[in-house]
Amino acid sequence: MRVAMVSEHASPLAALGGADAGGQNVYVAEVAGQLADLGHEVVVHTRRDDPDLPERIRTDRGFTVAHVPAGPATVLPKDELLRYMPEFGDHLAAQWRASPPDVVHAHYWMSGVAALRGARGTGVPVVQTYHALGTVKRRHQGAADTSPDQRIALETSLGRSCARVLATCADEVAELAAMGVPAAGVSVVPCGVDPGHFSPCDAPRDSPRATGRDAGASSGGGPALLLAVGRLVPRKGFDRAIRALARIPDAELVIAGGPDAGLLVADPEAERLRKLAAEYGVADRVRLLGGVRHQDMPALMSRADLVLSTPVYEPFGIVPLEAMACGTPVVATAVGGQLDTVVDGETGVLVPEDCDDDALAGAVVALLADPARLARCAAAGRERVLRHYTWDRVAAQVEQVYRAASPSAGGRAATRPPGRADAIGPLAERASGPVTGEAS
Repeated sequence: MRVAMVSEHASPLAALGGADAGGQNVYVAEVAGQLADLGHEVVVHTRRDDPDLPERIRTDRGFTVAHVPAGPATVLPKDELLRYMPEFGDHLAAQWRASPPDVVHAHYWMSGVAALRGARGTGVPVVQTYHALGTVKRRHQGAADTSPDQRIALETSLGRSCARVLATCADEVAELAAMGVPAAGVSVVPCGVDPGHFSPCDAPRDSPRATGRDAGASSGGGPALLLAVGRLVPRKGFDRAIRALARIPDAELVIAGGPDAGLLVADPEAERLRKLAAEYGVADRVRLLGGVRHQDMPALMSRADLVLSTPVYEPFGIVPLEAMACGTPVVATAVGGQLDTVVDGETGVLVPEDCDDDALAGAVVALLADPARLARCAAAGRERVLRHYTWDRVAAQVEQVYRAASPSAGGRAATRPPGRADAIGPLAERASGPVTGEAS
């Protein structure tokens, strides 16, 4: 099967940890690589953001990355890219008219705008993965949401126009239905994790998990290690973890993510978190590591007694899966994909989205105080990842969606009401003018 992926701002070649580089980049790279392993010809189309990038790169994973000229060849915040999607789509159209793929998989809503424009008139089906929804972002960020004004309307049109929507969790299906995208047109395939890389490592420290020490006891075994991981942005909820720490005796919190350690001093979110830690009297128990290399993350997660994943909202959330793969229990807010991945009472604890600091701290203390429960959660988490969330399983499910959507790949052609594929046109055309917003 000839597969074209469109990922306008998230290149599978990008270094992780930047403002717009994270889970989507990993997803695209892993699924593309797994599909290549299955024998498919995969090309990932991403925007050229450096004039020195070659037109095409063949990766060691067996797929090709094509750099699309759309707008200036420089790094731009993703919320400024909508105006360049018509140019992106026209570039795709020129290529696909000459050599159409069997299926197009668009990643993020702006990629969908470009993909539908590129596939117009070719009969090539477009599968859409949003990775994040504007309705959710606006609900939680309100006036601070810097997305383009057209985002929600375009996302709704995309969901009604593409051959299939590929959602990553059940919560997303409900959000799409509220937008007017019928559940019958949505397939759920989760994100994944590499359990060979993210696996339990020897933890060279004493901890409640290793020694059976009661949380809060001064047995000399050292404080419990709580770990939070993610980009340094407010929605990740690191402030929640800091406030809860003030109510958790004999524990320290390590926050991994953001720029390199040497640049943390200039990072506004890092400064906000440092001030909050001082305000709550836990500055001596909070460490900000900055960005941690991918190869070092399994050891860090394995040393932790618990991983805290407490975002205000999270489209999917890969951190709980990585922690569970390392055999580390998770305390997570019951939002987005975490509702699917973390089984409350089995692989960790889910706390309500709006829980207060006492409730979050109480969940952590109760889990740390029960070594047998910690051990059961550790084993169950690893087993759950192996059973449901490996990248080869994810790619096999994605392949099934492609085959169902693509008649040229042996599937049935997806049907939709006439004219809906063009409904996105007027909104997208208006996007070629000035667009407000910055990256968030």
